[in-house]
Amino acid sequence: MPTENLTHILFSNWQHTLQPFGVDQVTAEKAFDLLVAAYSTPGRYYHTLKHIDRILSTIQILQGYTNNLAAVQLAAWFHDVVYDTQAQDNEKRSADYAVELLSNLGIPESTITTVTRLILNTKDHQAAVDDYDSQVLLDADLAILATNSVDYKEYAHTIRQEYGWVAEADYITGRQQVLERFLQRSRIYFTPLMSEFAEPSARGNIQGEIQSLLSA
Repeated sequence: MPTENLTHILFSNWQHTLQPFGVDQVTAEKAFDLLVAAYSTPGRYYHTLKHIDRILSTIQILQGYTNNLAAVQLAAWFHDVVYDTQAQDNEKRSADYAVELLSNLGIPESTITTVTRLILNTKDHQAAVDDYDSQVLLDADLAILATNSVDYKEYAHTIRQEYGWVAEADYITGRQQVLERFLQRSRIYFTPLMSEFAEPSARGNIQGEIQSLLSA
């Protein structure tokens, strides 16, 4: 379970995001409890509330690039709400979950439509040149790739834990393919800030993980 301090910080962020929509505190708290429960389910080691907190913090840094900050923040909350490493439709199910919960909160349909689109774009981590909201969400989601070496090793370890059901040889093959796809991209990050300051670190970390996998 998340620490009390993290939960308090996240609830404050959640309330702040919902404030413009006039959602009352009791309703907001009930929805928040559902999100906490979803991100605290067994089998999650990386895709937890800590991940959401990290994404929201990065969005805060990149908010100047957004057109619809609230939609980006809401998409961050819901993009991994359904997470099953043995399924292929997590993003679709997460988007459906968001539609239902946000509709119950009285969030405008136009905002929900944007949130849905943003969540679905996290499947392939690709964004159109003019889709700045997706660019910010995707950069925030992948910010962990550019972290310091200690946190990156922890990230890689927790991803492996989430795929504990996969045999070691199969995991190495699959993970290497995922990582190499990122390296083959002309750029991992879309926003100018992340592209300039995070890209070199991310590529270095990814190359290091591939070497580690191959020497295992």
